[in-house]
Amino acid sequence: MITVNLAQAKARLSELLDQVEAGEEVLITRRGKAVARLSAAVLPKKPLPLRELAGFRASMPRLRRPAAELLREARDERL
Repeated sequence: MITVNLAQAKARLSELLDQVEAGEEVLITRRGKAVARLSAAVLPKKPLPLRELAGFRASMPRLRRPAAELLREARDERL
């Protein structure tokens, strides 16, 4: 956890937010006492647009051979 005083937080807010986005927590102090903590926001999950995904999948061309065979072939070519 990163600890900064209020003046540093004001001066480096953009940098501190970048660090929070990267997973760090930031503790802001005033006169040596903790007053705030910055942490990443938890965004609500959006439901998958199933109808759109089904339409997209239906528009994709069908493979002539099973995917497992194609994967084995690609793996064996790299060996």
